[in-house]
Amino acid sequence: MAAEEHHEEVYAPDQLKPGNRKRATKGAIISAVVLLMFFWGNQQGNTEKVWLVVLAVGLIVVLVGDAVLRKIGLRPNDQ
Repeated sequence: MAAEEHHEEVYAPDQLKPGNRKRATKGAIISAVVLLMFFWGNQQGNTEKVWLVVLAVGLIVVLVGDAVLRKIGLRPNDQ
């Protein structure tokens, strides 16, 4: 008769430490603004501009998605 094995997940101590959400949000917003500041650089084509806009919009979408998930309770507010 085989015994059931019970596996517990192993976490490093720093994985359980809560992060600073306000600092991360500010960092993402500042990064998006800095990316958009390079929009008016000395690029020859539009490929660079497309990537800058896509990355900046991606950061903002992640922030909005995180806020929505926290508001509807699918994500904890403590981290």
